Amino acid sequence: MSSSSNFKNVPAIPLDAIFALNAAHSADPDPSKINLGIGAYRDNTGKPWVLPVVKKAKDIIYNDPTLNHEYLPIDGMRSYTDAAARLILGADSPVIGEKRFGAVQTISGTGAVRVGADFLAKFRKAPVYVSNPTWGNHNQIFGDAGFEVRSYPYWDANARGLAFDALIKTLEDAPNGSIFVLHACAHNPTGVDPTHAQWQQIADIMTAKSHFPFFDCAYQGFASGSLASDAWAVRYFVHERGFEAFVAQSFSKNFGLYGERAGALTVVVESPAVADAVRSQLCRLIRAAFSNPPAFGARIVNLVLNDPALYAEWEDNLRTMANRIIAMREAVVAHLRELQTPGDWSHITSQIGMFSFTGLSVAQVAEIKSRFHVYMTDNGRVSMAGLNDGNVKRFSEAIDYVVRNIQ
Repeated sequence: MSSSSNFKNVPAIPLDAIFALNAAHSADPDPSKINLGIGAYRDNTGKPWVLPVVKKAKDIIYNDPTLNHEYLPIDGMRSYTDAAARLILGADSPVIGEKRFGAVQTISGTGAVRVGADFLAKFRKAPVYVSNPTWGNHNQIFGDAGFEVRSYPYWDANARGLAFDALIKTLEDAPNGSIFVLHACAHNPTGVDPTHAQWQQIADIMTAKSHFPFFDCAYQGFASGSLASDAWAVRYFVHERGFEAFVAQSFSKNFGLYGERAGALTVVVESPAVADAVRSQLCRLIRAAFSNPPAFGARIVNLVLNDPALYAEWEDNLRTMANRIIAMREAVVAHLRELQTPGDWSHITSQIGMFSFTGLSVAQVAEIKSRFHVYMTDNGRVSMAGLNDGNVKRFSEAIDYVVRNIQ
């Protein structure tokens, strides 16, 4: 055997930042450590929460004598993908009634973004704009799919809110027909969403410029506790403004099925014939990438979305998660006010969803990590789901310390 590897010139790259942070937290022996890096829901004891409705669905599946382990179709379980489309578009959506949609099952939301990116790279190549900041995988997925990836301003560090004027200018200046990746709700990492009026202005310019919207929807129902409210932007674009659109859907957060990789790509187009053609090409991409999707997580979601009683219980579970996170936001702000921490911290309660962009500097985050054993990303993003009644005061005291002592 040759002593020289075929791969000796392959450069090593660092571990993904989020997973590296999680590993560092796991290795920390301090009993008071707090993990606010990973985007996964925790209950008020800091433990992963299996939704009660998911437990019920699993019991039903396990006791089904007809259950087998055959392959799913290439595009997945049709009752599941149809239900996913109804969930994001609305059960009474004219798009669904007119059969102007195609939906395929994917390996969670990440897979949906990737399959969608690969399709657009073949059939609608254009510059892709992602928000700055955005979910860390967006740049990598679209870049690996062969796109020129650009950014649009999103976070105003001074106002600790949406950089709306700069966002609008980028929409106006972008080449006609550009692809804009939009967070449907609960923007990751900032937790800042446009208002309805701002979404309308965004749609105005995207219409005038013939831009294409690619929505990434990872938090429907999880953000506000209302499935319809969290789908407002998508439904406005496709129903009120007539956009064709891609929507990547993940059921990791709103079902707590992180490791089951249940997702869907829902495509809205102008006619049933186009929908069928697009679905066929998506199937070709899926066949070449992973042949067909996994079944177990999809079976859970399918059962819940298609059973009225389970669906109602799921909505109640969603409100439980959303309301606990909202309560943690309120608790942080209350503690900071009690501590008389310098600055205005109202942005923590005005943000929505799993994450909060605290506004802390890289140096302040480093000090919080080393002194208080609180693990968060370098840009100051925290997963609010990692807070609970037992650690929220300590986290607030850590913020107070670094704000007063670290610039």
